[in-house]
Amino acid sequence: MTTGFSLIDLPSFGDERGWLSVVDGNLPFETKRIYWIYGADGQVRGGHRHKVTRQALIAVSGIVDVFMDDGVKQETVRLSHPRQCLLVEPQDWHQMTFGSGAVLLVLASHPFDPNDYIEQRYEK
Repeated sequence: MTTGFSLIDLPSFGDERGWLSVVDGNLPFETKRIYWIYGADGQVRGGHRHKVTRQALIAVSGIVDVFMDDGVKQETVRLSHPRQCLLVEPQDWHQMTFGSGAVLLVLASHPFDPNDYIEQRYEK
């Protein structure tokens, strides 16, 4: 998939027993917070950017469409395979739409801080 945003194809190893995808050493930041979102079938979440936090998004199950806006370009990136990892930089206003049964894993560079969130979208 070609995108104007950073999409990493995680190293994945498979055989007749299944697949294993690895995040170790593939992110441009140290992970300080890990969480996942599930049970959000058809819901829209996010709708913010950050002051300092960087994130890596992985749809470990199902499909998640991520609308990205960095103030210059806008694009919807579809995460549909657990080896795809979308990097979300602090300036990236992002909003996720969850498909049926989707589970989104999020790795963040900083612990949760409500003062790090900017909900205002860029003005065009």
